[in-house]
Amino acid sequence: MLKYVTILCVIAALSAGAPQQDVQILRFDSDVKPDGYSFAYETSDGTSRQEEGKLDNPQSENAALTVTGQYSYVAPDGKQYTVTFTAGPNGFQPKTSLGQK
Repeated sequence: MLKYVTILCVIAALSAGAPQQDVQILRFDSDVKPDGYSFAYETSDGTSRQEEGKLDNPQSENAALTVTGQYSYVAPDGKQYTVTFTAGPNGFQPKTSLGQK
């Protein structure tokens, strides 16, 4: 199920924005397990994403999903932007960086 949601999110992300262009998925990996998941993709327009989620304390009432990952894209200004993030009990914590043209 998560695999299909992930694929739909990828398609929605690629469909959003202007102008439209032919974008090819160059790589897509996905692994879903009872205690976590991971996925990664890369497209021909320079977009990429990697994410891993792990269930912490799965047998307790304090079970929580911790997610780490990164995504990158080339903006209309031609520069590549990268966001590295952690999300979990302490909320979403992004760090951004700007690459060169």
